[in-house]
Amino acid sequence: MSINATLIGQMITFALLVWFTMKYIWPPLFNSLEERKKKISEGLAAADKSQEDLKLAEKKAKNIIKEAKDQSSEIVTLAQKRANEIVEESKDNASKEAERRIQAAKAQIEQEIEQTKEALRKEVAALAVSAAEQILGAEIDKTKHQDIIGKVSDKL
Repeated sequence: MSINATLIGQMITFALLVWFTMKYIWPPLFNSLEERKKKISEGLAAADKSQEDLKLAEKKAKNIIKEAKDQSSEIVTLAQKRANEIVEESKDNASKEAERRIQAAKAQIEQEIEQTKEALRKEVAALAVSAAEQILGAEIDKTKHQDIIGKVSDKL
């Protein structure tokens, strides 16, 4: 194998091609590759960060939902307690009203009994006077009559 001028020309051309490629083609190519690599790593970091943010948001949402459930159960408990208080209050009021009506009815009955007794006393006194008049055959003076009726009423 002989080394001739063609082979030397090809080697010089190849060396120039390598030098030109390394000087003008590789730097922009490597720069674009580095930029792409940087963008991809930033995108992956942002994706990781957004995954973490999503997890934090889910935890926060769960906490908010839990707090809302706790508050709603507390509100329901308070509402039930208030309803029970209202029922007890109504029962007490109804009981007091029933007792008051019973006392009023007893007082009315007592009053009617006293009125009936008084009416009976007057009738008995009138009958006694009438019977006494008939027995004595004489009429008694009205003032004496009132005195006798009063004494008989007091005794009854």
